[in-house]
Amino acid sequence: MIRAAVQSCNYLGIRISPALRTCRVSPARALHGAAAAGVAEENKKMKTFDDLPGPSFFTNVYWFFLRGYLLYGQELQSVFKKKYGPMWRSSFAGYTTVNIADVELLETVLRQEGKYPMRSDMRLWILHRQLRDLALGPFTEEGHRWHTLRSTLNKRMLKPAEAVLYTGALNEVVTDFLHTLDDVRKESPSGVMVNDIANLFYRFAFEGISYILFETRVGCLEKSIPPETSKFIASIGAMLKYSLFVTFLPEWSRNIFPYYKLYIENWDNIFEFGNKLIVQKMEKIQERLDCGEEVQGEYLTYLLSSGKLSIKEVNGSVAELLLAGVDTTSNTLSWALYHLARDPETQQSLYQEVISVVPGEGIPTAEDISKMPLLKAIIKEILRLYPVVPTNSRIATEKEIIIGEYCFPKDTLIALQHYAISRDENNFPQPNKFLPQRWLREQKIKNNPFSSIPFGYGIRACVGRRIAELEMHLALSRIIKKYELRPDPQGGDIKAMARIVLTPSKPINLQFLER
Repeated sequence: MIRAAVQSCNYLGIRISPALRTCRVSPARALHGAAAAGVAEENKKMKTFDDLPGPSFFTNVYWFFLRGYLLYGQELQSVFKKKYGPMWRSSFAGYTTVNIADVELLETVLRQEGKYPMRSDMRLWILHRQLRDLALGPFTEEGHRWHTLRSTLNKRMLKPAEAVLYTGALNEVVTDFLHTLDDVRKESPSGVMVNDIANLFYRFAFEGISYILFETRVGCLEKSIPPETSKFIASIGAMLKYSLFVTFLPEWSRNIFPYYKLYIENWDNIFEFGNKLIVQKMEKIQERLDCGEEVQGEYLTYLLSSGKLSIKEVNGSVAELLLAGVDTTSNTLSWALYHLARDPETQQSLYQEVISVVPGEGIPTAEDISKMPLLKAIIKEILRLYPVVPTNSRIATEKEIIIGEYCFPKDTLIALQHYAISRDENNFPQPNKFLPQRWLREQKIKNNPFSSIPFGYGIRACVGRRIAELEMHLALSRIIKKYELRPDPQGGDIKAMARIVLTPSKPINLQFLER
């Protein structure tokens, strides 16, 4: 999630190195990968960063500030692609990036990543960990240590069969969410309106990921949220906000403006919340061991009892996993309900699919979800239209990287413009329309699978993908089974805004009519 903070406006990267001025490729390296197949002459000179087109500093200022694209940076991807082509350079505030907005070039980059792919510089997060002597987590760690950590975290989470184990816990949270949703709508003047559904889904997503990671409920869906939980939720939002100020302001200003101090303090609150729940779980595990009982439990119990991670490492990892487990679920479900409310035909088709698989008062299971292709297609289509992180990245860590007729040296930052790629009409006909049927087997078009990869790619892909998908499928199927959705009569079109991650530009208000 926060990697997007470093990439959010599509101009963060690494300082341009002298190696960018010239780049020669040996035959051995030139023959590595399809992109280099045509380079056969020894020391043949290829195009470099200087040969790339791209906006100047003043052009960036014009688009970001004068034209108002600072908060709509994802839209600027398509503007620059049309103006400069599928690959362009961008420099801003002393940082330089190579931008990719073509699916074949994106595939070329990802297929050249090494054993330990690196996405972007997380120095701000690392700064806090070093200051407080805390362990790095799956987003901040790199290299062999990252690979070892990620291998441990993958278990009990990444495989579909393992994600199914959390169906009961997630359905429990969905049940409470539906009760909360019902209370909110009944309290409205009309008795059916829910304002700012994204905020409600945000609480739902926090409760869900906390229940999975800590194996305990934290009260996000209660009418009176516990003070510690409220502080934790507020600290995450504040940390994200202040991280942007700290990123752009020079280091010498940290003793003048309060942003750096507030950034660190809110990180402290996040770790304090996680550490308290970890200590409580350790005490329960020890009580069982003292009584000679078998230690049983899910994710946190596994991490604590496996012996593969220290308590310090568990704390560092859980804090980062918590942050990653919220935005995908909350934003995707918000957009899904927004579009279904405006598309009664698709909504009715989904309702018929759900009740045909789970009639009456039944509650969907993971097995039931596998029989709902339209449900899955809707989530896929929403993630195509609104990838939570509209820009991802890779850093060439092992050698120079060859992209088409260009060669870039080690340590070059390459921004992968997913938003522009997933809305390219060459990849998806009528790319700006909500058409979930395009994902159904009988209607699916043949396109490059890299044209929509909202969870990332390869071993650096989202560790919580399977759980997030299960959570969204369970929630959406049960909401549509209980309510008919209608748009706010006073509302209008809502655009996506790049506030670190892709979010609605204004609150999504919807009517929920009981079926």
